[in-house]
Amino acid sequence: MDALQSHLQKTVNNYDSLFLHHGFEGRKAFQEQMGLVVQKLTEVFSVSDKPFNGQSPQQVKNEVEFMMRFSNGGYSLEEALDDIEGPILKNSLHISHRKSIAHLHCPPLISGIAAELIIGALNQSMDSWDQSTAATYVEKELVRQLAEKAELPDTADGTFTSGGTQSNYMGLLLARDHFCHRNLNHLVQEEGLPPGFERLRILCSEEAHFTVQKSAAQLGLGKQAVVTIKTDDRHRMKIEDVEDTLTELKAKELLPFAIVATCGTTDYGSIDPLIELKGLARQHGLWMHVDAAFGGGLLFSHSHREKLNGLSLADSITLDFHKLFYQPISCGLFLVSDRQNLRYLSHHADYLNPVEDEEEGISNLVNKSVQTTKRFDALKVLLTFKTVGTSLLGKMIDDTIEVAREAAKQLDERAEFLVENPLPELNTVVFRFQPQTTVKDTDELNRLIQQELLYQGKAAISKTSINGRTGLKFTLLNPRTNLQDIKEVINDVEEIGREIALGGYRLDKCERDS
Repeated sequence: MDALQSHLQKTVNNYDSLFLHHGFEGRKAFQEQMGLVVQKLTEVFSVSDKPFNGQSPQQVKNEVEFMMRFSNGGYSLEEALDDIEGPILKNSLHISHRKSIAHLHCPPLISGIAAELIIGALNQSMDSWDQSTAATYVEKELVRQLAEKAELPDTADGTFTSGGTQSNYMGLLLARDHFCHRNLNHLVQEEGLPPGFERLRILCSEEAHFTVQKSAAQLGLGKQAVVTIKTDDRHRMKIEDVEDTLTELKAKELLPFAIVATCGTTDYGSIDPLIELKGLARQHGLWMHVDAAFGGGLLFSHSHREKLNGLSLADSITLDFHKLFYQPISCGLFLVSDRQNLRYLSHHADYLNPVEDEEEGISNLVNKSVQTTKRFDALKVLLTFKTVGTSLLGKMIDDTIEVAREAAKQLDERAEFLVENPLPELNTVVFRFQPQTTVKDTDELNRLIQQELLYQGKAAISKTSINGRTGLKFTLLNPRTNLQDIKEVINDVEEIGREIALGGYRLDKCERDS
């Protein structure tokens, strides 16, 4: 018998060691292999003293492609972990580093990481009760409590989602179908889009998340259905422009059906005037969806909760737990003020969620979601609330906002920086480096600063657009990031920027990609 046949025979006789189950072999294999994973991650994190190790995209690609080899006989987990250590574990962005301050990409709490292990082990499918039993009630109760925290009415309901993109899509889907049903006596679920659907319009800020346009396209309305509203000097929707736009749209016999308010824009963390927008939504018979994927964390803030005044007036809300709630990706929530509107999502399949189940009071969560198979992500939030507590969670959020304000102040005090939001609403700071020496292309200069910080492993910050010009951004989600860290990053930005401006440095792309 050759080696492959021997391995196959061994595998056939040893399935018990490949799965976690009640038997001894399964439990023993699980403990041993999880121990190896914990050991490997601990080793990697112990030497990860930079946000990124500085490898170029081509170098990372080459290492990953070289590692992507398999064996018919397989390797031990220890060998596999050794294989991925360099190409994957060490080449990844270390988001928990105090100077990893680029995107809305939070360091995950250990409670969330522990919950991920339990989620994977239990592998519940949240579409039907008979696949998720206890998990169904965990999600339902967390939805109820979070809707209560948002001060929504007793009629509220919702579902966990993969994040803001899915939640925003669901909000606009319900808004469209609700409008067509109520105003046009047309059931989109049954009959498709109504005649004249090309006249439907959505209003949002010019700084709203790109998923508003993406959702409009996916809903068959086209990006042209999205009408953007100018923002004020604090990057919030101008109410007077909303009023004027609604008047113009109706004069053109167009059909506005939804306003999307943003509670925490991606760049500036700005919060649209929710109360005033709801007043206009009521007046014109529009659905108000609030994208609070970022700013929704303020629900637990001790010092900034009032910034969410008006959130309770929304018809639907997007919240993300993988931003200011410090959960591993993915973990989002979609809430509606009236559960009756979720009927536009419901579809019954005999094998999964038959009508009889509903009549007997059996909860099949697929009735409230655009997903069928869905993860038990609610467990991450539950475990965090139980172990970290909501009070400490709120303090962490408040601390990051305070660090953002101090960062903006530090930048503002230096002559070569232009700060776009000197009084941050949340915890992002947007700025440009503008050297006192003459520089031909300051856009390229700022782009090079961001790249060199990353390649040197000094900091991960992001680049963005400021009125058509390239700028830089700190996204200070990590409560461990302190003012000293920020001062060091600002000093590095200044030093690298000056060196480039004086012609003493050029980023050699060929060398990076070799």
